[in-house]
Amino acid sequence: MQTTIQPEKVPRKNLIAIFAIALMAFLGILVETSMNVAFPALMKQMHVSLNTVQWITTGYLLMVALLMITSAFLKQRFTNKQLFVAAAMAFILGDLICALATNFPILLIGRLIQAGCAGLAIPLMFNIIVESVPRSRLGFYMGMAGLILMIAPASGPTFGGLMVYLANWRMIFWSTLPVEALILALGVTAIKQFSAVKQVRFNWLQFILLAVAFISFTLGVNSVSSAGILSWQFLGGVVLAVVAVLLYVQVSRRSEQQLLKLEIFKNPVFTYSFFAYVILQFCNIGINFALPNYAQIVVGATSLIGGLMLLPGSLITAILQPWFGHLLDEHGARLPILLGSSLFLMAALIFTVFGQNLSIVLISAMYILFSIGRSMAFSNTLTNGLKEVDISQRADANAIYNTGQQFAGSLGTTILAALMSSVKVSGMSYAHETAIGSQLAFGLIFVLSILNFGFYFIVFRYQKNDK
Repeated sequence: MQTTIQPEKVPRKNLIAIFAIALMAFLGILVETSMNVAFPALMKQMHVSLNTVQWITTGYLLMVALLMITSAFLKQRFTNKQLFVAAAMAFILGDLICALATNFPILLIGRLIQAGCAGLAIPLMFNIIVESVPRSRLGFYMGMAGLILMIAPASGPTFGGLMVYLANWRMIFWSTLPVEALILALGVTAIKQFSAVKQVRFNWLQFILLAVAFISFTLGVNSVSSAGILSWQFLGGVVLAVVAVLLYVQVSRRSEQQLLKLEIFKNPVFTYSFFAYVILQFCNIGINFALPNYAQIVVGATSLIGGLMLLPGSLITAILQPWFGHLLDEHGARLPILLGSSLFLMAALIFTVFGQNLSIVLISAMYILFSIGRSMAFSNTLTNGLKEVDISQRADANAIYNTGQQFAGSLGTTILAALMSSVKVSGMSYAHETAIGSQLAFGLIFVLSILNFGFYFIVFRYQKNDK
């Protein structure tokens, strides 16, 4: 009689730790996009443009990306519990500053501080899962972690729209404050240490070079809508970013301690999986910015409707996410990744074709298709890429994946905001200009969805040759 091998169980205390850090990461990511629905109100209240107000999200994501550069160092230097507590404190302090902000600069400062929560919690979540979960269950738990990265930003506009409807944008911060305190109390006793802490030195020069590259590139891209693609602001930002990256490569080669170990990119499966992964995140964060603002500016919907229209897609994806991870565990990566990418491409095409005439019903329906497809591909792309990396390089690989996806998210908001506000025609209404600009933004997402098939073709070709 054939015996069925039961999957190894995860200890109860480890499950509590994973649950607590996952909740913290979820909350940290939730507030990334929760302010998107409040942008039209903030533009009027604080007298700023769409290109300026989007820094509430872009600045948050950029700060998260900069922190994630240091995640491999932080894992070696500090205990999991220290990082968990620091993440909670950053959220609470930033939350208070944002809730009490009287002008845009103070609000932005609060957001940058609050970003410390996601910047610390996301890599900590993945590291704890990798260290405490048996390999036979890794696909499921990594899929659940991927659920956080996908559902939280998609749920942000819904949550933000509800808070704005019930009170105002400040309620977004007041309502999350007690939740974060409860998460801190839940996880502080369950978080365990799985590896020894080392007294390693932080390389400030490498960090500054990468920070200059990220910030200058983002500022350069942000200037396109106002100054043009041939402006000194854009070209200067891109050139400075390239120079900073080249200098980082030279400096890191001569150093024993590297913030991001770029030699991992010698692995082609990891590399092309990474490219596909960041493109999916670019599209996810970008469209979660674009759709609520499209609904309010073009369709004339309320902030509540602008947020709620994304809820069905978020809920359906949340329910299906464990199944997405199960598909990888049972059938390999090819099936869920290619199927998900196909659904993602179909939704992007429909958004592009009907970009100037979308209704709330059509947006909601197509977002369900978009969310399912992108989510099915996203988490499995990460898991498939990490499985190809040696266990000794997992922390560095996580740092690169997490840094890349957050930076891609910040670019997604910046570039789609620039495209949406790029159309300026005399005599045309602001709503009509935004509709045309939005169609351009959707077209970019469609082109990127096609590009991803090329990356996956390379990934699976290499994996087939390795068998």
